[in-house]
Amino acid sequence: MKLTALITAATLAIGSAVSAADELKFANFTPPMHTINASVIEALNKAVSDATKGALTVRGYHGGELGAGPAEQYVRVVQGVADIAWGLPGYTSSQFGKTMIVELPNAIPLDMPGYDAIWRAYDTIAAEYPATKPLALWTSEPNIFIMKDKVIRTPADLAGLKIRVAGSTMAEVATALGATPVQMPINQVYNAMQTGLIDGVITGASTLSDFKLEEVAASYTLGANIGRGSFFAVMNQAKYDGLSAEHKAAIDAIAGAPLSKSAEDAWLKTADAAMEAARKAGNNTIVDLTPEQAKAFEDAVSGVVTAYVATVGGDAALAAMRAK
Repeated sequence: MKLTALITAATLAIGSAVSAADELKFANFTPPMHTINASVIEALNKAVSDATKGALTVRGYHGGELGAGPAEQYVRVVQGVADIAWGLPGYTSSQFGKTMIVELPNAIPLDMPGYDAIWRAYDTIAAEYPATKPLALWTSEPNIFIMKDKVIRTPADLAGLKIRVAGSTMAEVATALGATPVQMPINQVYNAMQTGLIDGVITGASTLSDFKLEEVAASYTLGANIGRGSFFAVMNQAKYDGLSAEHKAAIDAIAGAPLSKSAEDAWLKTADAAMEAARKAGNNTIVDLTPEQAKAFEDAVSGVVTAYVATVGGDAALAAMRAK
C-alpha cells in the first residue's frame, strides 16, 4: 500500500480513537544502550513528564519491540503502531529528497550544526513529513571512512571497493570516488564487514560504539567533508492533535531545536569518545588527512551536490541550509 493511502486510513482510525493518553509509545529499532535513548527518548520523557507533573510520559520500546525493520519506522508511526519513532531518511530516500541535501559533501561546513541547517530549511522540506509532527531533525557527526583492512589516503584507494552507504545521496558520493555503493541498514554492517561482503563504510564514528564496528574495523580516515547522516524523530499527527492543550504545550516546549540539539550533541560526544578509544587501542591505522589531501576528495565529489540538488529541485532548501 502506498504511503498516501496508509496516511489516510491511519489518520481516520487514530483520529477517532485518540484520547488524552498518558503514555506515548516511542519505537526504537536499536538496543536501549544506543545514543538515541538518553539523548532523545529519555530527554523527551523527562521534559514532558516534568511539565505535566507525570500526567504525560514517553516510554521507549527498544530493539524493534514494536516491529523490526529500520526502514519501516516512519510508516510505523503513520499507522499508529507507535506514537513516536526515529529513523534515517536515507532508508527511504525517495520520500526525503530535499531533507537529504544536508547529507551531501560540502553542503554545509564541517563545523556547522546540522540540526540548525535542517530547521532553517524546514519550510522547504515540510511536505516530506506527511501525517506526522517532527519532534527532532538532526545530523550525525561528519562522515569518515571506516574500513575492515584497506587504508584510504587518496580517492584512488577506493577504486573498486564495496562501500556501504545509508541512502541515495551517499551512494552518489561513493560512486564519484570510484567505489561500488552497497545500501543497507547500519545494523547489518557488522556482519557484512566481518564476512567481507563490504570493504568498509562511509558513516560517522559514533557507529564504532553504537554498533560495535570497532570490533570489525582496523582502518579509519578522517578530515574530508564527505557529508554526514541525517535523522528524524516524528510523532503521529492525529495522536498529537488529540492531546490536551497542556500536553501539547509540554511537547512543543522541547520539540524542534531543543530536542534536535540534544540528539546531535550526543552523537558528537559518542563519536569523539569512540575515536579516542580507536586511537588508544594501538592496533588501528588512523589517517588524518591534511587540508591538501582532503581537497582531493572534495574535488572528486564536487559535482555530486549540484547534480543532486537539481534532481530534487532543492535550490531553496540548500540556500536555507547554508544561511548564517
